[in-house]
Amino acid sequence: MCRFTLYLGPTITLGSLLTEPDHSLIHQSSHAREREEPLNGDGFGVAYYVPQLSAEPGLFRSVTPAWSNANLRQLARVTESPCILAHVRAATQGHPVAEMNCHPFVWRQYALAHNGDIGGFSQIRRRLLAELSDDVFQEIYGTTDSEHLFALFLEYLQRDATEAAVEQRMATALSAAVSRIVTFRREAGSTDESYINVAVTDGRCAVVLRYTTDAGERADTLYLNTGRRYTCDEGVCQMIEPESGEETVIASSEPLSDDPGWQLIPVNHLGLISADRKTSVRAFEPGIQRP
Repeated sequence: MCRFTLYLGPTITLGSLLTEPDHSLIHQSSHAREREEPLNGDGFGVAYYVPQLSAEPGLFRSVTPAWSNANLRQLARVTESPCILAHVRAATQGHPVAEMNCHPFVWRQYALAHNGDIGGFSQIRRRLLAELSDDVFQEIYGTTDSEHLFALFLEYLQRDATEAAVEQRMATALSAAVSRIVTFRREAGSTDESYINVAVTDGRCAVVLRYTTDAGERADTLYLNTGRRYTCDEGVCQMIEPESGEETVIASSEPLSDDPGWQLIPVNHLGLISADRKTSVRAFEPGIQRP
């Protein structure tokens, strides 16, 4: 399983998430605390938004372990963003270690990272691809279940003609994508369990999901820390009381630090983060309908 961190708030350096905290994402790439195997060394990636230049994120991915990539440390030291989605990968068996398989996956303004795996993916991949329009199908470059999940999310998002808030539309599309995957798995007769922890963002708002078809105690961890301002000073990173407009939301597979405020998202729940960084958490129960 992988590890990821999503940040939405005032502009910070990438290093404030990736390298500086006590339990930074780079530290989690070699010393993950909340999974049996502590190593996540099959590549990494970071999508970061610079809204004054483009609505589409910058993207840096590599197949090298995050802990040994000097370019990542140099980039993180001097690059700033108000929205960062970073991921360290432990490749699912059968999926090659290749840059095109490293997360996050990006399409236009959207970026997605996934921790887990889709049960029975090889049995349902063809059905999943049949759901996609030609435009979305052509955007799949790798072999991972995660990128196919992203494609299905994009397909359902494009079909949504409602005028709901963006985070609501994103939540609906993600819910529909996971629901279809669960349905395909059941129809294929697969007994393999799915573990689907996901973060998806457009640079202004986001949706996160902690879900499994397995027993709840076997679900991967996913935390939220909300409503305060995130600071890093000489390696000490923490949430402090914010000034107006400085509110921050961080979603992370594991807490980045030991300061209070990290709340474990309940199993089979969605977290919605609006553009003004207000959060809500609601239960997720996969249905069988298609958009």
